Amino acid sequence: MIAEKKIVAIPDFRYNPHIDHVGVEERASRFTKRSIKAETKLNGLKLTLNMIDLTTLEGKDTDGKVKQLCYKAQHLHDAYPGLPTVAAICVYPSMVSVAKKALGDSGINVASVATAFPSGQASRDVKIRDVKFAVNNGADEIDMVISRGKFLQGDYNFVFDEIAAVKEACGPASSGTRLKVILETGELVTYDNVRKASDIAMYAGADFIKTSTGKVTPAATMPVTLVMLEAIRDFYYKTGKMIAMKPAGGISKSKLALHYLVMLQETLGEAWMNNHWFRFGASSLANDVLMQLEKERTGVYQSANYFSID
Repeated sequence: MIAEKKIVAIPDFRYNPHIDHVGVEERASRFTKRSIKAETKLNGLKLTLNMIDLTTLEGKDTDGKVKQLCYKAQHLHDAYPGLPTVAAICVYPSMVSVAKKALGDSGINVASVATAFPSGQASRDVKIRDVKFAVNNGADEIDMVISRGKFLQGDYNFVFDEIAAVKEACGPASSGTRLKVILETGELVTYDNVRKASDIAMYAGADFIKTSTGKVTPAATMPVTLVMLEAIRDFYYKTGKMIAMKPAGGISKSKLALHYLVMLQETLGEAWMNNHWFRFGASSLANDVLMQLEKERTGVYQSANYFSID
């Protein structure tokens, strides 16, 4: 049952729950040992596919490449009837209008990175203009990066205020432009920092919290994602507000994705088990899921050559 929203004071971010390093890693490892029945596996694979944000974020991106990715999003494997679509296409702001037109009324969202992605090394004015450009071109979602340098030097108010300003630039909640806040957990180093950054992002107005840009190693890991899921759970208990989650980078195999779904189910529950509240940022995952679905349907694996590499 969804709790009513509560009015709560913004906490002092200098203080935070201490994360038990060993305990988190042990709990995360347990989710990989669950037995999954065949029917549950099939449903989980289809759910995973529906949670993927197909992404192209390269300097050599062209209109043609973005259009091809949008085509794939709408035609994942035409030989398999009844497949769900992916959740979104994620592109640079300059490609939002191209993706929006190519996707038409498919129901697939257009997400755009912004705020000087992936480094975040730009003035706030530049970041805000970047966001507004993407929103004005039709972006349904904005993926911003936090200023990790400011965070690591302890300037938590700067990070909070910047996220709040970006959220405001996304427009009113009724417009539907949702904000994903990328923590770049590989640069935050400790689980304590991941928890603190998660809390700052949520209290500042994030609709999603997201692990990584995919440009830094390590990217998403199960222990880091568990820390963030538990932060979402605690925030929900305090405020009654649901926050979405997106692990991104390093999740390329179906088996691992299913482990993430087990962790999501057992940490946050059924309400989060859909693509409004959970996403995978892993384009290469889509083809592996399609191969596994074909194996479940036909009893044999298809070659990777039967699926587009985009």
